[in-house]
Amino acid sequence: METIKEIFDEGGAFMYPIALLGLLVIAIFAERTYVLFFKTASKRDLFLARMRSLILERNVGKAVQFANQDDSPLARIVKAGLVKVNRSDDHVQAAMDEAALEEIPRIERRTGFLPMLSNVATLMGLLGTISGLIQSFAAVSDADAATKATLLSKGISEAMNCTAFGLVVAIPALVAYALLQSRTQKVIDDINAAAVSILNLVVLNRDKLGITVEADVRTGRGA
Repeated sequence: METIKEIFDEGGAFMYPIALLGLLVIAIFAERTYVLFFKTASKRDLFLARMRSLILERNVGKAVQFANQDDSPLARIVKAGLVKVNRSDDHVQAAMDEAALEEIPRIERRTGFLPMLSNVATLMGLLGTISGLIQSFAAVSDADAATKATLLSKGISEAMNCTAFGLVVAIPALVAYALLQSRTQKVIDDINAAAVSILNLVVLNRDKLGITVEADVRTGRGA
Protein backbone atom coordinates (compact mmCIF):
# COMPACT_ATOMS: atom_id res chain seq x y z
CA MET A 1 0.00 0.00 0.00
CA GLU A 2 2.85 2.38 0.76
CA THR A 3 4.32 1.73 -2.69
CA ILE A 4 0.98 2.46 -4.36
CA LYS A 5 0.63 5.66 -2.35
CA GLU A 6 4.11 6.73 -3.37
CA ILE A 7 3.35 6.07 -7.03
CA PHE A 8 0.16 8.14 -6.79
CA ASP A 9 1.98 10.97 -5.05
CA GLU A 10 4.71 10.96 -7.69
CA GLY A 11 2.21 10.73 -10.54
CA GLY A 12 0.44 13.93 -9.65
CA ALA A 13 -3.19 15.02 -9.75
CA PHE A 14 -4.08 13.22 -13.00
CA MET A 15 -3.55 9.83 -11.35
CA TYR A 16 -6.89 10.14 -9.55
CA PRO A 17 -9.17 10.64 -12.56
CA ILE A 18 -7.33 7.76 -14.27
CA ALA A 19 -7.99 5.62 -11.19
CA LEU A 20 -11.69 6.56 -11.40
CA LEU A 21 -11.72 5.47 -15.05
CA GLY A 22 -10.15 2.18 -13.97
CA LEU A 23 -12.90 1.60 -11.43
CA LEU A 24 -15.53 2.27 -14.09
CA VAL A 25 -13.86 -0.26 -16.39
CA ILE A 26 -13.87 -2.87 -13.62
CA ALA A 27 -17.52 -2.19 -12.77
CA ILE A 28 -18.68 -2.42 -16.40
CA PHE A 29 -16.64 -5.56 -17.04
CA ALA A 30 -17.96 -7.28 -13.91
CA GLU A 31 -21.60 -6.39 -14.63
CA ARG A 32 -21.43 -7.36 -18.30
CA THR A 33 -19.59 -10.61 -17.48
CA TYR A 34 -22.37 -11.59 -15.09
CA VAL A 35 -25.07 -10.76 -17.63
CA LEU A 36 -23.42 -12.31 -20.69
CA PHE A 37 -21.78 -15.37 -19.18
CA PHE A 38 -24.28 -16.29 -16.48
CA LYS A 39 -27.67 -14.56 -16.50
CA THR A 40 -28.43 -14.32 -20.23
CA ALA A 41 -27.09 -17.76 -21.15
CA SER A 42 -28.25 -19.60 -18.06
CA LYS A 43 -30.39 -22.72 -18.55
CA ARG A 44 -30.81 -22.04 -22.28
CA ASP A 45 -30.57 -25.72 -23.22
CA LEU A 46 -33.06 -26.70 -20.51
CA PHE A 47 -35.43 -23.98 -21.68
CA LEU A 48 -35.27 -25.15 -25.30
CA ALA A 49 -35.76 -28.80 -24.35
CA ARG A 50 -38.80 -27.96 -22.23
CA MET A 51 -40.30 -25.75 -24.93
CA ARG A 52 -39.90 -28.43 -27.59
CA SER A 53 -41.44 -30.99 -25.25
CA LEU A 54 -44.50 -28.84 -24.56
CA ILE A 55 -44.97 -27.95 -28.21
CA LEU A 56 -44.71 -31.57 -29.39
CA GLU A 57 -47.28 -32.45 -26.72
CA ARG A 58 -49.59 -29.85 -28.34
CA ASN A 59 -49.45 -27.64 -25.24
CA VAL A 60 -48.70 -24.33 -26.92
CA GLY A 61 -50.61 -22.53 -24.16
CA LYS A 62 -48.41 -24.10 -21.51
CA ALA A 63 -45.38 -23.25 -23.60
CA VAL A 64 -46.41 -19.59 -23.50
CA GLN A 65 -46.88 -19.79 -19.73
CA PHE A 66 -43.48 -21.46 -19.33
CA ALA A 67 -41.81 -18.76 -21.44
CA ASN A 68 -43.55 -16.11 -19.34
CA GLN A 69 -41.94 -17.55 -16.19
CA ASP A 70 -38.41 -17.41 -17.64
CA ASP A 71 -36.73 -14.03 -17.25
CA SER A 72 -34.38 -14.19 -20.24
CA PRO A 73 -34.23 -12.45 -23.64
CA LEU A 74 -34.70 -15.76 -25.46
CA ALA A 75 -37.89 -16.55 -23.52
CA ARG A 76 -39.39 -13.13 -24.19
CA ILE A 77 -38.64 -13.34 -27.93
CA VAL A 78 -40.06 -16.86 -28.19
CA LYS A 79 -43.15 -15.84 -26.22
CA ALA A 80 -43.75 -12.91 -28.56
CA GLY A 81 -43.88 -15.31 -31.48
CA LEU A 82 -45.93 -17.99 -29.74
CA VAL A 83 -48.75 -15.64 -28.78
CA LYS A 84 -49.11 -14.77 -32.49
CA VAL A 85 -48.81 -18.35 -33.73
CA ASN A 86 -52.43 -18.41 -34.95
CA ARG A 87 -51.70 -15.46 -37.25
CA SER A 88 -49.82 -15.42 -40.54
CA ASP A 89 -46.09 -16.12 -40.76
CA ASP A 90 -45.48 -12.41 -41.36
CA HIS A 91 -47.27 -11.52 -38.11
CA VAL A 92 -45.23 -14.10 -36.21
CA GLN A 93 -41.96 -12.81 -37.66
CA ALA A 94 -42.92 -9.19 -37.00
CA ALA A 95 -43.74 -9.99 -33.37
CA MET A 96 -40.39 -11.72 -32.90
CA ASP A 97 -38.51 -8.88 -34.60
CA GLU A 98 -40.23 -6.32 -32.37
CA ALA A 99 -39.29 -8.29 -29.25
CA ALA A 100 -35.72 -8.69 -30.51
CA LEU A 101 -35.45 -4.92 -31.04
CA GLU A 102 -36.19 -4.50 -27.34
CA GLU A 103 -33.97 -7.31 -26.08
CA ILE A 104 -30.81 -7.00 -28.20
CA PRO A 105 -29.92 -3.46 -27.00
CA ARG A 106 -30.18 -4.72 -23.41
CA ILE A 107 -27.55 -7.34 -24.21
CA GLU A 108 -25.26 -4.82 -25.92
CA ARG A 109 -25.64 -1.99 -23.40
CA ARG A 110 -22.59 -0.47 -21.67
CA THR A 111 -20.03 -2.64 -23.48
CA GLY A 112 -19.38 0.18 -25.93
CA PHE A 113 -18.16 2.41 -23.10
CA LEU A 114 -15.00 0.33 -22.64
CA PRO A 115 -13.08 1.54 -25.73
CA MET A 116 -14.13 5.11 -24.91
CA LEU A 117 -12.82 4.75 -21.34
CA SER A 118 -9.63 3.21 -22.73
CA ASN A 119 -9.05 6.20 -25.00
CA VAL A 120 -9.81 8.67 -22.22
CA ALA A 121 -7.39 6.90 -19.85
CA THR A 122 -4.64 7.08 -22.49
CA LEU A 123 -5.30 10.76 -23.14
CA MET A 124 -5.42 11.53 -19.41
CA GLY A 125 -2.06 9.81 -19.02
CA LEU A 126 -0.68 11.88 -21.90
CA LEU A 127 -2.10 15.05 -20.41
CA GLY A 128 -0.50 14.20 -17.07
CA THR A 129 2.80 13.62 -18.86
CA ILE A 130 2.66 17.00 -20.57
CA SER A 131 1.63 18.70 -17.34
CA GLY A 132 4.51 17.09 -15.45
CA LEU A 133 7.06 18.11 -18.07
CA ILE A 134 5.75 21.69 -18.19
CA GLN A 135 5.96 21.99 -14.39
CA SER A 136 9.39 20.38 -14.43
CA PHE A 137 10.94 22.74 -16.96
CA ALA A 138 9.20 25.75 -15.41
CA ALA A 139 10.64 24.86 -12.01
CA VAL A 140 14.11 24.22 -13.44
CA SER A 141 14.20 27.58 -15.19
CA ASP A 142 13.72 29.42 -11.90
CA ALA A 143 15.79 27.11 -9.66
CA ASP A 144 19.40 27.33 -8.64
CA ALA A 145 21.95 24.82 -9.90
CA ALA A 146 21.80 22.73 -6.69
CA THR A 147 18.10 21.93 -6.98
CA LYS A 148 17.69 21.73 -10.77
CA ALA A 149 18.48 18.01 -10.93
CA THR A 150 15.99 17.20 -8.14
CA LEU A 151 13.18 19.23 -9.67
CA LEU A 152 13.81 17.81 -13.13
CA SER A 153 13.81 14.26 -11.77
CA LYS A 154 10.55 14.87 -9.90
CA GLY A 155 8.82 16.29 -12.98
CA ILE A 156 9.95 13.43 -15.21
CA SER A 157 8.86 10.92 -12.58
CA GLU A 158 5.39 12.48 -12.49
CA ALA A 159 5.19 12.40 -16.27
CA MET A 160 6.26 8.76 -16.61
CA ASN A 161 4.08 7.48 -13.75
CA CYS A 162 1.03 9.18 -15.22
CA THR A 163 1.70 7.76 -18.67
CA ALA A 164 2.26 4.26 -17.33
CA PHE A 165 -0.89 4.33 -15.19
CA GLY A 166 -2.98 5.53 -18.12
CA LEU A 167 -1.76 2.56 -20.19
CA VAL A 168 -2.34 0.17 -17.30
CA VAL A 169 -6.02 1.17 -17.37
CA ALA A 170 -6.34 1.50 -21.16
CA ILE A 171 -4.89 -1.85 -22.26
CA PRO A 172 -7.06 -4.11 -20.04
CA ALA A 173 -10.10 -2.03 -21.02
CA LEU A 174 -9.52 -2.83 -24.70
CA VAL A 175 -8.95 -6.51 -23.94
CA ALA A 176 -12.15 -6.57 -21.86
CA TYR A 177 -14.06 -4.92 -24.71
CA ALA A 178 -12.84 -7.52 -27.20
CA LEU A 179 -13.87 -10.39 -24.91
CA LEU A 180 -17.29 -8.93 -24.11
CA GLN A 181 -18.00 -7.97 -27.72
CA SER A 182 -17.21 -11.49 -28.87
CA ARG A 183 -19.43 -12.97 -26.18
CA THR A 184 -22.22 -10.49 -26.96
CA GLN A 185 -22.26 -11.51 -30.61
CA LYS A 186 -22.32 -15.19 -29.68
CA VAL A 187 -25.22 -14.67 -27.27
CA ILE A 188 -27.19 -12.75 -29.90
CA ASP A 189 -26.52 -15.41 -32.55
CA ASP A 190 -27.54 -18.19 -30.14
CA ILE A 191 -30.75 -16.37 -29.20
CA ASN A 192 -31.70 -15.78 -32.84
CA ALA A 193 -30.98 -19.38 -33.82
CA ALA A 194 -32.88 -20.81 -30.84
CA ALA A 195 -35.88 -18.51 -31.31
CA VAL A 196 -36.17 -19.32 -35.01
CA SER A 197 -35.83 -23.03 -34.24
CA ILE A 198 -38.73 -22.98 -31.77
CA LEU A 199 -40.99 -20.88 -33.99
CA ASN A 200 -40.27 -23.03 -37.04
CA LEU A 201 -41.23 -26.07 -35.01
CA VAL A 202 -44.63 -24.51 -34.38
CA VAL A 203 -45.23 -22.77 -37.70
CA LEU A 204 -44.33 -25.78 -39.83
CA ASN A 205 -46.48 -28.10 -37.74
CA ARG A 206 -49.61 -26.00 -37.24
CA ASP A 207 -51.86 -28.71 -38.68
CA LYS A 208 -50.47 -31.40 -36.38
CA LEU A 209 -50.77 -29.07 -33.41
CA GLY A 210 -54.36 -28.18 -34.22
CA ILE A 211 -53.61 -24.48 -34.76
CA THR A 212 -55.90 -22.63 -37.17
CA VAL A 213 -54.43 -19.59 -38.85
CA GLU A 214 -56.70 -16.55 -38.68
CA ALA A 215 -57.28 -14.64 -41.90
CA ASP A 216 -55.48 -11.35 -42.30
CA VAL A 217 -58.10 -8.61 -41.99
CA ARG A 218 -56.37 -6.46 -44.58
CA THR A 219 -55.76 -9.16 -47.21
CA GLY A 220 -58.31 -11.81 -46.30
CA ARG A 221 -55.54 -14.42 -46.39
CA GLY A 222 -54.02 -16.66 -43.76
CA ALA A 223 -50.40 -17.79 -43.63
